[in-house]
Amino acid sequence: MLRAFATAIAIVALAWVAGGQALLGRIDPALAVPLLPLPLMLLAWWQRREPAATRWFTILLALVLLAAAQALLGFILAGSAASPQLLLTMAAGGLAAWLSGLLAGWRARFGALPWLAALLLVAGWFGAAHGLLAALYRPAAAAADAPALTMLTGLPLRWSGGGDIGAMIAEGMNDDPALARLAAAGPVSLVDSLADHVPPPGGALLLAHPRALAPQELVAIDAFVRGGGRAVVLADALSGWPARHPLGDPRNPPVTSLLTPLLDHWGITLAAPAAAEGPSLPVDVDGLRLRLFSSGRFDRLPPQCQAFAGRRVARCPIGKGEAWLAGDADLLFAPLWRPLVPRADHLRRADTMEWLAARLWPGAGDGVLRPLWIRARAA
Repeated sequence: MLRAFATAIAIVALAWVAGGQALLGRIDPALAVPLLPLPLMLLAWWQRREPAATRWFTILLALVLLAAAQALLGFILAGSAASPQLLLTMAAGGLAAWLSGLLAGWRARFGALPWLAALLLVAGWFGAAHGLLAALYRPAAAAADAPALTMLTGLPLRWSGGGDIGAMIAEGMNDDPALARLAAAGPVSLVDSLADHVPPPGGALLLAHPRALAPQELVAIDAFVRGGGRAVVLADALSGWPARHPLGDPRNPPVTSLLTPLLDHWGITLAAPAAAEGPSLPVDVDGLRLRLFSSGRFDRLPPQCQAFAGRRVARCPIGKGEAWLAGDADLLFAPLWRPLVPRADHLRRADTMEWLAARLWPGAGDGVLRPLWIRARAA
C-alpha cells in the first residue's frame, strides 16, 4: 500500500510541475502520460524481489490511486473527471509498468545494460507520448467542401512583418499565426471591403476589429446575419495590439472599435475595460478557455442575447442568423493562445482558435481530447 501510494503521489506531482498542469492552468490527467515510466521503473526496482502477484497488485493499486487522485482534482478544480483522459492514462500506465517490470528482471541477468535501456525507454516514451497527445488534442479541420470564411480586419495579420512595399515583396507572404491557424482550419477569404464580397450561402463572416466601414458595408453585414448567416465580431474598446509603426500611422490597428453604428443597430453597447482590471484574463466561454486582454464589456444587450464571462462575450440571435460578439480583438494575439511548443496542440495556453473554428465552420474545432481547464475566477 505504501509503495502504491508513493508512486501515485509522485506521478500526480510530476504531472502538476513538469507535465504543465500548473503552468497552463489545467488539470488534464493525460498530461501525466509522458512522465509515467520513471516513477513506475522506480516502483518495479523497489519491489523486484516480491512475488509476481504482489508486484502486479501493487502496480494496479498505484494506477487506481492515480486515477482516483486525478479524478478528484478534476472535479474540485474543473468540475469534470475527464474520463477519456483517465482511461488513456490507465492504459499507458499499464504498458509503462509492464516495460518497467521487464527492465527490472533484466537487471539481475545483464548487469548495467538495463540502465541504458531504461534511459532509452524514458526518452523514447517521452517523445512518443507527446506526439500521441498532440495528435489527440489536434482540432478537426473543416470539411473539404466547406464554404470559405469571409474575414475583414484592421489587425496586421497579413504582411505583418513588412515596412514598405519593397520589403514586403522581398520578404514574401508573412501571415500572422492567427491567420495561418484559421487558414489551417478551413478556407479563408481575407477581403478589404464587403461592398462586393458578401459571404457565400452557408458561409460565415469574421469581423476582427476592422477599420471604419462604409454605410453599404454595414447594411450588407446586417442583411447577411438577418438572412441566416453566422458572424463572429471582435470589437475592441481599447486595443492593446502592438503597433508596428509610429503613433498616428494609419497602418496601425484602430485604437478603439469602429463598429459602433452596427452594434447600436443591434441594440448593443460596448463599454471600455475597467481601469482596475488586470491586462490578461482567462475566461470560460461555452466550455472553452479564452484569454482576453483589457477586454471591454457589453453594457447593453437585447434580452434574447446570452452573455458569458461577465458580459465580455455574448451570443445574439439576429433575425434568422446568429452573431457571437467579443469585446476584445487582442485575444487573437499569438502569445495569448499559442502552444508552449510549436504544433504541440496539447500544450496550448487557450482554446481561442478552436473556439473560433467551431463557430465559423460546422464540425471544425474539436479534437479527440479537450483540455481540462482549472475553472477561471468569477469575472
